[in-house]
Amino acid sequence: MGIYINPGNENFRKARNEEYVDKSGLNTMDKLIQLIKTLYAKYRNFILYCVIGVINTGVDLGVFSLLCHWGVHYLVANIVSYHCGIVCSFLLNRKVNFKVKDKVFRRFLSFYGISLVAVAASEGMLYLFVSVMGLHSIVAKLISMVIIAICQFLFVKRFTFRK
Repeated sequence: MGIYINPGNENFRKARNEEYVDKSGLNTMDKLIQLIKTLYAKYRNFILYCVIGVINTGVDLGVFSLLCHWGVHYLVANIVSYHCGIVCSFLLNRKVNFKVKDKVFRRFLSFYGISLVAVAASEGMLYLFVSVMGLHSIVAKLISMVIIAICQFLFVKRFTFRK
């Protein structure tokens, strides 16, 4: 069946140098790091999608602020900045997250269409949550953001960036 190897045994030292990995000393931090690596491997696309979403929000807000500072009407600035966010999101998701290089124009049109549907769905949810259900607008926005992020990710992964 094998040789019992204990730490004081010469065979233990020989085996340890060749193939033995002692995992009995794993501490809580090592276990936490391993858990994070496992979760990241399993949910990598969604995690990156959310990180890219934060970046796009920054692009949207930055372009909006800059255009307003230059005197562009805020409604026009919002349209331009929102579209800049969509383009940035598409480019980052295509290159960094889903790593696809073919059918760029078709993929962009799919991504753009899904993004526009997501905005409309978000507007509908905000109206429902605030005007009908009486929730505070910030709470309603946070709830709708989570729902939209998950749904939009699933649609983008399934229809825009499938290989």
